[in-house]
Order: sequence, then structure tokens, then C-alpha cells
Amino acid sequence: MPTLRPRFITFDCYGTLTWFRISDMAREMFATCLPGDRIDQFVADFAAYRFDEVLGAWQPYVDVIKNALERTCRRHHITFVEADGQRIYDAVPAWGPHPDVPPPLRRIAEHIPLVILSNASNDQIQHNVDKLGAPFHAVFTAEQAQSYKPRMRGFEFMLDSLGAQPADVLHVSASLRYDLMTAHALGIRDKAYINRSYEPSVPYYGYHEMRDLSGLPALVGL
Repeated sequence: MPTLRPRFITFDCYGTLTWFRISDMAREMFATCLPGDRIDQFVADFAAYRFDEVLGAWQPYVDVIKNALERTCRRHHITFVEADGQRIYDAVPAWGPHPDVPPPLRRIAEHIPLVILSNASNDQIQHNVDKLGAPFHAVFTAEQAQSYKPRMRGFEFMLDSLGAQPADVLHVSASLRYDLMTAHALGIRDKAYINRSYEPSVPYYGYHEMRDLSGLPALVGL
């Protein structure tokens, strides 16, 4: 494995660093409404609609969740209750990191500035960042950029704010669809895919793949 020396290491937060429990929560909330085979499809559809909701103009993240949940409920012929979407949104700030995250972050932060680019609202993100156990140089949200990943604008906002070029960063994510495909298109050569089994690996996009964050220090020679 080659040693990379980026000016910044930039991270997706939810799913990559923070244990994003939105699918688990949806499964718990709607399990009594659907038999076992249908709840799996419900959870998959909810994820797909959330992705679709972030492809257009920016909207508050609470609306992303509520709109996606409403569309999922309609597809499965379940009555949508707005309070269910609010309940999911309100739970997000309480979620902490995957167990493998804090030690390598602390180790790397002593040598390389850490940055987050997250599809989050401003009132959520710091609660989650505070639980990661390491200092971050900067945290950027979709609300600040007025654009969600996988659109390019958020990445451009982050790079401009850092005074950085694509060659200056190593971008780390557990999602190809939300992050690494866009990073590839923008010319970010150095990428790390944390394969948490959310999506299949697609080596075409030119990343260093690892099963969890514990392999990241070695990638940057630490």
C-alpha cells in the first residue's frame, strides 16, 4: 500500500464515522406493520427515496427524511404520520461512532488536519462530531453548502473554504454513491473506501479499500 501525504483528510460522517442507525430505527418502528420479507424492502425503499430526495435543490434535512418516509409509506400502503419522520430526525444527534473510529482518528489528528463534509443540518452535526473522540479542523454541512452529496457543489464548497485543490485531500467514505463517485469525477485522486457492506465495491473509481477505519493510519504513514 502506498503512503499518501494529503494536506487534509476529508470524511463523510454518517455511516462512515457515525454509526448511522436510520435503517435500524425504521425497521423497529414499522416491523409491526409489515411481515418480515416486506420490512426488508421497506427499509431498502426508504434508503432509495432518501437518496432521491437529495438530488435536487437543497431542502432542510428534516424534510428529506419526512418526504422519503412519506413516499415509502405510500409505496407500501401504510399511513404516513409526520411525527414518525420527526422522531427519526430528532434521534440522529444521539448516535455515536462505529467502535473502530475514535482510535485511528485520534492518531491521525496529531499529524494531519481532519475535515468533515456531511449531508447534515447545522443543528445536528456538532452533537455527532463531539462523540467521535478526535479534534476536527473544520466541519462542513449540506446546509452551509446549500447542496447535498452526491452533487458536486458541496465538495466544491469544502475545497474553496479550505483553500485546497483536489490533489490536496484524501477523501474517506463508506459510500460510493454519495461520495466516492463524485470525488472521482472532481479529480480527487486519493480516496479511501471503508467497506461497511452498505454497497458493493466498484474498483473502477480508484480508491484504497479497507474493512474499517483501523487501516487508515497506515495509508498515511502513521
